[in-house]
Order: sequence, then C-alpha cells, then structure tokens
Amino acid sequence: MSLGSGAIETSTFTVPVAGGGLLVTRFGSGSRTVLGIHGITANAISLRAVARRLSPEFSLVAPDLRGRGGSEHLPGPHGLSAHAADCAAVIHALDPPPIAVLGESMGAYVGVILAARYPRLVRRLVLADGGLPLPQPPGFTAGSDPAPVVQTLLGPALARLSRVFPSRDAYLDFWRRHPAFTQDWNEDVEAYLDHDLEACDGGFRSRVSEAAVRADAAEQLTDPALFARALQSITCPINLVTAPRNLIDQPVPLLSPAIVAEWQARLPNLFAEMVPDVNHYSLMMGSRGAPILAARLAAG
Repeated sequence: MSLGSGAIETSTFTVPVAGGGLLVTRFGSGSRTVLGIHGITANAISLRAVARRLSPEFSLVAPDLRGRGGSEHLPGPHGLSAHAADCAAVIHALDPPPIAVLGESMGAYVGVILAARYPRLVRRLVLADGGLPLPQPPGFTAGSDPAPVVQTLLGPALARLSRVFPSRDAYLDFWRRHPAFTQDWNEDVEAYLDHDLEACDGGFRSRVSEAAVRADAAEQLTDPALFARALQSITCPINLVTAPRNLIDQPVPLLSPAIVAEWQARLPNLFAEMVPDVNHYSLMMGSRGAPILAARLAAG
C-alpha cells in the first residue's frame, strides 16, 4: 500500500523483556523521544497519526504490547502491571529519562501504572480517553464473570479475534462497516490494520491474542481501586483528552463529565479537555484528535 502524503519514516527494534523480545516501532528520527502506548486490541501503528503531527525534532516510539502484533508471541502473565514493566524497559533502552508518555484507551491505564510505579521515567502523562477509574457495571461484583461485560464494551473489536478473513480486503471491509470508522477512514487506519493482519490457514487473521485481551480487560473491571491509588500518587503533569462518543460512535463518552470533574477536583496536576465531534477511535487516528494529542505530548 502506498502511504502517500501521510508517510513517515519508521523503523523497528526489539527490547528484551520477560519471556522474549518486545517489538517497538520508532516513528521519525528527532532527538526528543516520546513514548506511545496503544489500546487493548490495537498495536503500535495506532500511534502513527499522532506521530505524523509531531515536529521533526521528535521521534515517537511505541511497543506492540505483549499479546499483540509483533509481540503476540510473548507469554503471560498479562495484565496492566506487566505492560507497565515492559514499557519501563523500553524507556530504559532509549534516551535518558524522564520522557513524555501518551497512553491511548487501555494504554492510558498502563501509562497511569507506569507513572506511579516508575516516577523517574515519566515527565508528562497524556491520557487519551482512558486512565480514570470507571464505575463497575450495574450488578457487577468482585466475584462476577467479566466476560459478558468485556464482550459488550469491546463489541466488533473483540469479535474479530476469533475470525479468519478470506482476504485483506475482506478484513478492511469488516472495519469499514464498524460504526466508528464509517465517516472517518484514512491512511493511518489502513496502516494500523495492515500491521494487525497475518496470513493463516484459510486466509488472514488478527495478530492479537484473545486470551491477553480478556485478561487485561478483566483486571480493569475487577480492580478499579488499583488505578485510583496510582493516580493519586502521580506528581507529574497529566493531560486528559477525551471523546464525546464511544467505541461504536454512540453519543455516550467513555469517561463521563462527572467522572472527569471528580478527578479534576482530586488532582491539581490533571488538566482535562474534550475534543468535539470525535469518537473513541477517531480521537486517536483522525484529523481532529491526533493534532491535539501531539501538541499535549510535545508540551513542556
């Protein structure tokens, strides 16, 4: 696929972590390095749209988290603490810390754990539609099975993980019909999906481990206090950037204004804003949200 006007210099390298090598993509070649952490069923290329909006002095590095993309082979245990430890290893392999960190969706929760447990590594934390504790669903208790809730929250993004698609075009068509992308399809989305795809018997499949996704999602549901404690220990500036529409483009924000206001009152270092007319995905990979995320990541 031609990358056209959206092209950006990219390279890859691996970082030793528990169980093997974590694949990391570097966008750009600037001397100021920042870190991006992708969402729960995504991969490093979902950060491409943001990386393209950074000035040439920057380079953005983003790992494929274990169980995803080029790190699909890495074994468990999964969970956000394991991802935070892997991201700490990536930072140590780069320029001397601290560096600015952008976490998208689940990656925002990983970023919160990273900044709390490794405070000397993170100088600024940018949270894209995630990172604040979510209220547990009605009727959900500590002993509840999280699988039905995970299925409802992730919808088509989770459903694709058990499917084999006859061709690349069939896979792209699946995503073109996704409510979040019907009005905002672009080259960055296609690059992200190409990195997600691999050949298999009968066609093509996603390079995301369903077991890893379910384990990570279950942790977010069953231990919300983990993130509350972590947030309250972070001393660096936190920029929270949210979307007014959710994962399937419904006018229901993932992080409600009430939740955001509550945490703004608790944390004097939290600066929040909502980008109008975007959903959970287009905030990160669309023309409205990506420039704002890039600007917050480059600040200070």
